[in-house]
Amino acid sequence: MNNNPFILNQVDQLALNRFFAKIYGFVALGIGISALVSFLTLTVGQPLMAFILSGGTLLLWLLMLAEVGLVFAASAMAAKNSPMALPIFLLYSVMNGFTLSFILLFYTGQTIFTAFLSAALMFVVMAVIGATTKKDLSAMGQALMAALIGIIIASVVNLFLGSSGMSFIISIISVIVFAGLIAYDNQRIRYVFEETGGEVGQGWVVSMALNLYLDFINLFLNLLRIFGSRD
Repeated sequence: MNNNPFILNQVDQLALNRFFAKIYGFVALGIGISALVSFLTLTVGQPLMAFILSGGTLLLWLLMLAEVGLVFAASAMAAKNSPMALPIFLLYSVMNGFTLSFILLFYTGQTIFTAFLSAALMFVVMAVIGATTKKDLSAMGQALMAALIGIIIASVVNLFLGSSGMSFIISIISVIVFAGLIAYDNQRIRYVFEETGGEVGQGWVVSMALNLYLDFINLFLNLLRIFGSRD
């Protein structure tokens, strides 16, 4: 293995490209499933949405808690290199698409399209930067994870305060944090490939796909809140 993680021979580069392609194949599959489920829920599934909303938000909260459980389960299975990691990730994509539809219900189609396109463009730019930069982003990644914890705490507090101004500020900071995490996660893909000499298990592929999927979804949601603040 090359001592310099940023100097690859042609064979290594081709293998690395295939590794990236495999991860992004799962990312695209997860996002595609979520988008399809959201679309179907917002169209043919409106009676089901009305039924759920008529009973209050308890069921939605339970579904979101179940999603958190699936994220932890998928991560645990990926760490064990279990073949169950991918099915759990796909199941999470389905459930997330369903719960996202209840958020999208409050925004116009134009706002949703603008937020999605902006998220996709930002994702591509930050992914390229993370995959190609020669600067070590480890310190930045640690700072971003600390900032993410702060964002979660601030979001929980704002649930009780109900401040639209605070929500807007949190969304702006979140966009910056998740954009940075996209770059960091893409560099991690390259580092792990280098450190293992290209012998990377399926579990790692699913784990990184899940991370990038979450980065994109959260980037999209926060851009949606920013662009749709007047919807």
